[in-house]
Amino acid sequence: MMKKNPFLLALLILAVIFLFFFAIALLIVHFSGREFAFGDKVGVVEVTGVITSSRETIDHLLLFRKDDSIKAIVLRIDSPGGGVGPSQEIHEEVRKTAAQKPVVISMGSVAASGGYYIAAPAQRILANPGTITGSIGVIMEFANIQDLLEKIGLQMNVVKSGDHKDIASPVRDMSEGDRAILQEVIDDVHQQFVTAICEGRQLEMEKVQSLADGRIFTGRQAMQAGLVDELGNLQDAIAVAAQMGNISGEPNVVYPPREKMKIIDYLVQETVSGLRHGLREGPVGLQFLWSGVE
Repeated sequence: MMKKNPFLLALLILAVIFLFFFAIALLIVHFSGREFAFGDKVGVVEVTGVITSSRETIDHLLLFRKDDSIKAIVLRIDSPGGGVGPSQEIHEEVRKTAAQKPVVISMGSVAASGGYYIAAPAQRILANPGTITGSIGVIMEFANIQDLLEKIGLQMNVVKSGDHKDIASPVRDMSEGDRAILQEVIDDVHQQFVTAICEGRQLEMEKVQSLADGRIFTGRQAMQAGLVDELGNLQDAIAVAAQMGNISGEPNVVYPPREKMKIIDYLVQETVSGLRHGLREGPVGLQFLWSGVE
């Protein structure tokens, strides 16, 4: 029969070839961790825990920004903030992305300090009524172990090029000059934070300054203050993003590829995390961080 109908034979061969390559594509998608969906999509990027690095979040935002099938992005934040540098880098990438396609923020349990900083440039912010947010401010914390060293008979000798080269050293008392310099740094970065919120949320400087004393807000309080647009959970944020992206019907939701952590990286990360918890110490340096979360 097949010999008498070469057209059907050719169709069968093409179908087998198509199914073969389709199966290969599915396997590649599966093992790469990338979700597979047809049509217009909403991409969800997650930021969880203390913000110590910006690389992964920026990579994910770039991936979805360049993908024409991703019509809108939800940035899911569950973070008390973290380092100033990484927070500012993510903030800038959110701003660039929001200029090209809708970005909607979904706040989880906490989106405070740096967690709020990265949310500010988005077109829309949703929070749960009990989300902890705000904490608009900058903090630097320094331990002083001078008395401990004296008790164990250990003395530090320091040679430096200037009076303030060892500023914030844990082995000497902080001088008034040191404190004044650090306060100027804190004030400057704090003003950067306030300005970023004014620009992102289109609020008056005086209004933001009145809120930027480090206090925290519930999601409901933040909405009343103009820091949040509406109350809702992750699914609500996805629905808002789909609407803003002109997606009709139930949107396809995709997440970035899952990175497979090497065992050595996992062990190092767990060790560092344990040490930080034991010492009750966060990232070193300037921080957009709410200290209420360990």
